[in-house]
Amino acid sequence: MSAAVIHPSAIIEEGAIISEGCVIGPFCHVGPSVTLGPRVMLKSHVVISGITEIGADTVVFPFSVLGEIPQDLKFKGEATSLKIGARNRIREHVTMNTGTEGGGGLTSVGDDCLFMAGCHVAHDVHIANRVILVNNVALGGHCILEDDVIVGGLSGVHQFVRIGRGAIIGAVTMVANDVIPYGLVQAPRGELDGLNLVGLKRRGVAKSDIMALRAAFQMLAQGEGTFQERARRLGEESDSEYVQRIVEFVTGQSDRSFMTPGP
Repeated sequence: MSAAVIHPSAIIEEGAIISEGCVIGPFCHVGPSVTLGPRVMLKSHVVISGITEIGADTVVFPFSVLGEIPQDLKFKGEATSLKIGARNRIREHVTMNTGTEGGGGLTSVGDDCLFMAGCHVAHDVHIANRVILVNNVALGGHCILEDDVIVGGLSGVHQFVRIGRGAIIGAVTMVANDVIPYGLVQAPRGELDGLNLVGLKRRGVAKSDIMALRAAFQMLAQGEGTFQERARRLGEESDSEYVQRIVEFVTGQSDRSFMTPGP
């Protein structure tokens, strides 16, 4: 691998770790506690600060700010961090903050994600792999987004909300409650309106599993008992791994209520 290429106008503070193959464009600022993995590219006018680690082959576009302190009045300057995985695409004007002591001290992003222009990832958020945030999405503090989630443009996610694997959120939606895996959410105040069937088919999920998910959704929407009681009953009645993921999600720990299917 070739050595890093750093534009003369970029400022790299002493202590920063710049791996081989990195490209740092004009007017970038890299702080003293930053680690850039192999072949990371900072296009131009990018600010990376705090205790921030960026994984291999990630590309950061102009005017993004990664690793700045949380927008949380409880934050008192404690040492917290931001960890970003490999092969992410972080477009223009994206902001990602470090964690807070009360939230575990870490904001994390997995691999192969796309953050379109203007997105915000708040403190203590945990994003898994292959997640897409469309333009101007805002994630509140402590949110959890599992693998393969898509959040439509101009949407907001309330703090402490969990969004399950494979769920999709329509554009201009406020998400204030947990979203089950493979759920489809739309409408301005966020309504669980079905399953992300298009996403399931694109990922090659077997027809038998899709049928099991559709039956499970009907039980969650119209079955007897509370939402969690219906989910537990599903766990006993279905052997589909996809349905079991919904059951585990609903019966797991949460700080919010669940977005439930309409009648």
